[in-house]
Amino acid sequence: MSDATPNTDFDVTIAGGGLVGATLGIALAGSGLRVAVIEAHAYELPGQPSYDDRATAVAMGSRRVFEGLGLWRELEADATPILRIHVSQRGHFGVTRMDHREEGVPALGYVVENRALGRVLTAALADAAVSRWMPARIRSFEDAGDRLRLRVDTADGERTLTTHLLVAADGSRSELREMAGIGVHETPYHQTAVIANVTPQRHHEHVAYERFTDDGPLALLPMSGGRCALVWTRPDDRLEETLALDDAAFLSELHARFGHRLGRCVKMGARASYPLSLLRAETDIAHRLVLVGNASHTIHPVSGQGLNLALRDVAVLTELLYETVANGGDPGDPALLERYQAWRRDDLDTVVRMTDALVRVFTNPWPGFGHLRGVGLVGMDLCPSLRHWFARQGMGLRGRLPLLARGGDLDALRAGDRT
Repeated sequence: MSDATPNTDFDVTIAGGGLVGATLGIALAGSGLRVAVIEAHAYELPGQPSYDDRATAVAMGSRRVFEGLGLWRELEADATPILRIHVSQRGHFGVTRMDHREEGVPALGYVVENRALGRVLTAALADAAVSRWMPARIRSFEDAGDRLRLRVDTADGERTLTTHLLVAADGSRSELREMAGIGVHETPYHQTAVIANVTPQRHHEHVAYERFTDDGPLALLPMSGGRCALVWTRPDDRLEETLALDDAAFLSELHARFGHRLGRCVKMGARASYPLSLLRAETDIAHRLVLVGNASHTIHPVSGQGLNLALRDVAVLTELLYETVANGGDPGDPALLERYQAWRRDDLDTVVRMTDALVRVFTNPWPGFGHLRGVGLVGMDLCPSLRHWFARQGMGLRGRLPLLARGGDLDALRAGDRT
């Protein structure tokens, strides 16, 4: 264990110390709650899966969350702003463009490497007033009246903890979700995301490109040093041949799919691949348990909404728990969990439907669909109100927003300021 604190009785226990769980732990550290974070992988080991070579699109609303937690100043040094977004489809007419100036924001979003996110979050969590148990894993939990009793495997043997609220931030294959008997609706896309960092001949000029092709979307996101983060969706039946290509052949095929806007890519880093599916839990709450992040919802990377959706989970749960502390309430109260689920429902449903529809519409092989998609792209480009709706949704600035996503900070939460 990285925390020698002997306390084993907590108000909130977070299972999972990756990007989402660590952020929640940091957010709750000053709440007055006794908080524990349980993570299966020690941060100093290379196997920590959240802090790998991928880059993440951080929306404007998520920047506000990080600002409210006092983390953005350090993250900004490694963040590349997205000033414009360019959406097109291969082999057909039609394009949609979005610009940060139209939305009155300094950027539509930012691209941050996961390792940079990990470095900032782990340092902040280490300094926070939370109990860290890592490497450790929850093996079971049971009802113990006004709390749950957890059986935890640690490097020092089995320990028993109690907690009023258990937060499952343990990823798409959540063990806690399964232990709680919460079912999922899962739809495989029969696609795999191939990711790499590439350097094109021309500078990206802070434009994020989303290019829909006949076998899946392809995104190039701006990074530092003129590099781009590539997310190339490949059908499963073509994955092996794509991964088997040497770098020169891979970049040649990429150029054929993406086109000439950035010239040819002249350099690339290591490749990795991740199978894609849509996963949605049947419910996000159970007795003294709440699911957040990928444990609740795992979506296609098109439009880069995954982490941003999860950070809104964190911001809403944080706000409700601070309110509970102020009122002397129980962090695991069923009424609180029902409020959380009701608050998150519309946002989750909207983003899940939107990303799923984009994938299905832009990969539909029916010949007439290409022209219809082109008309839709042109229509959006010519319709400021529709473009504005999509931009605000993508930035995480639509609907009922928690205080942290509106620009508030932890001091405001402690003061009970909900305006």
